Amino acid sequence: MNADADADVLARYREGDASAFDELVKKYGPFIQRLCLRYVKDEEDAKDVAQRVFVRAFEKLDSFRGASSFRTWLYRIAVNMALNHVRGAPPIDPLPSEDVAAFTSSLRTSRLVAAEVWRKVSARLEQLPPKQRLVVELRVFHDLSFKEVAAIAD
Repeated sequence: MNADADADVLARYREGDASAFDELVKKYGPFIQRLCLRYVKDEEDAKDVAQRVFVRAFEKLDSFRGASSFRTWLYRIAVNMALNHVRGAPPIDPLPSEDVAAFTSSLRTSRLVAAEVWRKVSARLEQLPPKQRLVVELRVFHDLSFKEVAAIAD
C-alpha cells in the first residue's frame, strides 16, 4: 500500500479484527453522509446511501488494492452510489442547514444573508457539468487534496 493513513486499521481488519472496520465507519461516516447529502438533497436518503456505501465497501474490501488511499476509494464508492440514487429519485431542493451555518460563520454575517449567498453558490454549482461539479465539491466542501480529487473523478 501507499502511505495510507488507514493502512494499519485495514491490516488489522484483514488479520481478523472485525472492530477495525467499525473504526473506519466512525472516522468517515459523517464525511460520507455529508457528501451524499450534497447529491441526494434529503437527509434521510443521504443516511441510507451512506449506509449502503459502507456495506459496499465492507463487501468489496478484499478487492481494495491500495493504489489510492482508502479514503479516496471510499469517496469514489460514495459518489457513484449517490449519483445512482439521484438518477432514480425525483428532484428536491431543500437548503442543508449545516451548509448555511458554515457560510454564516465563515462570512461572519447573518443567517439570512448567508442563506442567500448559499442559494447563489448552489445555483451556480448546479449549472456546472457533473464532473466539474464533483471536482469543486470534493475540493472545496470536503477539503480533499488535488491528487485525491483526481483519483475520485478519474
